Amino acid sequence: MKKQLLNCWKITTNILIIATIIILSSCGNTNEEEKMEREIDPLDYKDDLEAVNKELNQKEAEDINDYIQRYGWKMQETGSGLRYYIYQETNLEGKKVEKAKIITVKFNVNLLNGVKCYNSEEDGNKEFILGRSTEISGLEEGLLLMKEGDKAKLIVPSHLAYGLLGDQEKIPMRATLIYDVEVLKVRELE
Repeated sequence: MKKQLLNCWKITTNILIIATIIILSSCGNTNEEEKMEREIDPLDYKDDLEAVNKELNQKEAEDINDYIQRYGWKMQETGSGLRYYIYQETNLEGKKVEKAKIITVKFNVNLLNGVKCYNSEEDGNKEFILGRSTEISGLEEGLLLMKEGDKAKLIVPSHLAYGLLGDQEKIPMRATLIYDVEVLKVRELE
């Protein structure tokens, strides 16, 4: 009998809680004018958002520097924040990568934590017109530093990669990307 009363009490309590939640949530004001007054103005939070963004970028830069130090790479940094290391350079006669040329590259893309995202073995080599493609800006910027036959490591911060959203497939939001890229061919548009 006590068990039945306890179960009845639990059921009654749960029903009251659910009813209270429904009542409270349905008490919202539907007056359009009052809704407009309650809307959040992003400009009210501009300074806070900028401060958070600055902190996140600083943390990402520290993570990148730690990664570079861990592997002992002698990387250079561009003004945009791209880090690069051309570890195999071809002779001076190699065709320079330039905008509006067709570029074919072999690549591996990993995250800082070592997770493999994309690579030529599974996805095939990439071929695109530099400056007119949908490739991330960090990759294009890094390729412009190379010649046909060069191999390089590129560390692409999230703002030069897929940013806040990721690529909606294998690359998460705010991800720093590590490219190991080789320029296989540089040719003119036909």
